[in-house]
Amino acid sequence: MVRPYKWLAEFYDQLVTFHLSWYQAGRQKILGKILPNVESACDLACGTGTTTVLLAKEGMQMFGVDLSPAMCKIARAKTRGLRPVPQIIRADMRDFRLPQTVDLVLCEFDSLNHVPEKSDLALVAGAVHRALRPGGYFYFDVNNRSAFEKIWPGTWWSEKPEVAFVMHGGYDRERDRGWTQVEWFLREGRLWRRRKERVEQVCWSAAEVRRTLKDAGFDQIRAWDAKPFFTTDPNISPGCRTFYLARKTRRAMSSE
Repeated sequence: MVRPYKWLAEFYDQLVTFHLSWYQAGRQKILGKILPNVESACDLACGTGTTTVLLAKEGMQMFGVDLSPAMCKIARAKTRGLRPVPQIIRADMRDFRLPQTVDLVLCEFDSLNHVPEKSDLALVAGAVHRALRPGGYFYFDVNNRSAFEKIWPGTWWSEKPEVAFVMHGGYDRERDRGWTQVEWFLREGRLWRRRKERVEQVCWSAAEVRRTLKDAGFDQIRAWDAKPFFTTDPNISPGCRTFYLARKTRRAMSSE
């Protein structure tokens, strides 16, 4: 067993790209009127930097934040040559700091579910609030309990010429979190080497998400079900995933 995302980072862009068009549809629908006015943004839990690169090419000053050294390394390589060059920062989403405040923080691909504890949502909300200018926006999506109950117990397989992986998981009701065991098979000459990773995600109710955002200093909290964006994914049914958009109150909090 290794720290999550060591192997996933290396092969993420080869094996886990089928969902990009769905997320782009959600981004265009929810942020369509906001993005033209965004000068700077942070791609929180940026992974390999896909969204960071996309928004940088639209002229935004971008910051990418991720905890995984392997993910950060790949993201930095992908952003070379862009002007201005996005700054990739290795940091924990629970206490990250940016060199400046930004207009928008995005946390896509259910990355927020990856924090270790349910209580960590408040820490993330506080760190994002600090990173935003007054009136800035926090945009993110999360897996809900329905996804953990209906989808995560399944088994998934993907294969490329040099790598294959199988995922199987479940939902731990007592701990209120989903888990996935990922087994990798990496070609080394005529042989295959087996690697394992375990990924866990915590779950929150809509009420918990809204209360946490409000307590952190966000207003205008809106939510969209993901099903209209994930039209070609038969596994996503209404209630499985939610997109949120919250605005940092325009009145600066006294603690900042």
